[in-house]
Amino acid sequence: MEFEHVSVLLEETIEQLHIKEDGIYVDGTLGGAGHAYQICRRLGEKGKFIGIDQDAEAIKASAKRLGEFGDKVKIVKSNYVHMKELLQNMGIPKVDGIVLDLGVSSYQLDNAARGFSYQENAPLDMRMDTEQKTSAKDIVNTYTEKELFRIIREYGEERFAGNIARNIVRARQQKEIEFTGELVDLIRKSMPAKAKKGKGHPAKRTFQAIRIECNHELEVLRDALDDMVDLLNDRGRLCIITFHSLEDRLVKTNFRKNENPCTCPPDFPVCVCHKVSKGKVITRKPILPTNGEKEKNTRSKSAKLRVFERRNS
Repeated sequence: MEFEHVSVLLEETIEQLHIKEDGIYVDGTLGGAGHAYQICRRLGEKGKFIGIDQDAEAIKASAKRLGEFGDKVKIVKSNYVHMKELLQNMGIPKVDGIVLDLGVSSYQLDNAARGFSYQENAPLDMRMDTEQKTSAKDIVNTYTEKELFRIIREYGEERFAGNIARNIVRARQQKEIEFTGELVDLIRKSMPAKAKKGKGHPAKRTFQAIRIECNHELEVLRDALDDMVDLLNDRGRLCIITFHSLEDRLVKTNFRKNENPCTCPPDFPVCVCHKVSKGKVITRKPILPTNGEKEKNTRSKSAKLRVFERRNS
């Protein structure tokens, strides 16, 4: 199966990056190189692009797609949480723009063998980096009922987390849960009939929760945000596309904190904490896909783009 991914909010992201011909740009979630290709084609001879992804199949596909840009492009198999260290090792202290597209790629969802999808029966996996040890199967079969409840409730915002966690633990006492189809059946049995007929697939929120836990998605994002802001040159921009409220809240809160880090009480006449603003939030409200994009690509419906611009003065 060929690695394909329809890039969400592509034109909007490229526009917000304010690409300079001789600039240095990083895509921390390279995927199928949709955003990356549009960045690279706008770079001049002195421009540089660094692509990071932890999925070996994404690396292979993007290297092929970006091959025409030659030495301008450097692709690294890693997690974007290590971006600062990776760039330091390349002798790059600062960059002019960073992109993160935090969605699961179309390829990962459509390739049943990867175990991300609740639409087809496949081995429970969900690892973005297939060299990683812990898979969704390990989580489902080894986490306590309390731990399962927490992640399904917190990361999936699932009302019936208690029932689902309880039924997973009961089922695995009989036999190990190995396939996505088995998990989907358990989720369905844990929900009242009315809830199963609601908007969206009944397993969507639980699968999201397990995927987030499996890949440490929220911890990685939380740990990387400040580093990425610090990596930007003056007037450099950080563009992040999120797909669920937990990610979006983290990004929104972090951007606001970096714009206004002062911790002094509001009634203080002067700032005594001496924390200095690192820039400006460009998107007071997130940029959303157009109706046309949502019709063409249903997976774009929940996407939100937020942009932060570094300002040194």
